[in-house]
Amino acid sequence: MKTTIIGLFLIILSAQWSFAQSSAEQEIINLSKEKWQWMADKNADKLADLFHEKSMFVHMGGSWGKEQEVNIIKGGMIWYKKADIHEVSVNIIDNTAILLNRIDLLAVVGGNEVTNPFMVTEVYIKLDGKWKLGSLSFTKLMTPGGQ
Repeated sequence: MKTTIIGLFLIILSAQWSFAQSSAEQEIINLSKEKWQWMADKNADKLADLFHEKSMFVHMGGSWGKEQEVNIIKGGMIWYKKADIHEVSVNIIDNTAILLNRIDLLAVVGGNEVTNPFMVTEVYIKLDGKWKLGSLSFTKLMTPGGQ
């Protein structure tokens, strides 16, 4: 009887941990989707709030920090018009979430509309109960679909 109660307790505890983990993962997925929409809308204020002060951004044309990324979006030097998301995965390690998106990104860069397949790495850090983007990195895939 005692073994059954302990076993049942462990199953319930395991289910709660699994739910908490998938709930946090879903929260990150939703936040990432919102970020893509804010980028499409050029909502620099929402993005500035999401980006950590020490955040870093890696693009095909270089890398830079939060201030330059926000200014690039505000000024329209890069307009992230639409991210078609094909795959998403999230790994959470303590207070850090690593999200991978395989996307086709429609963007306007230097006045030219371009579409590129990317694997995008987003790193989020949970500080004071709130997720902040610490890094956003674009890796261009050689073929559509990442094959």
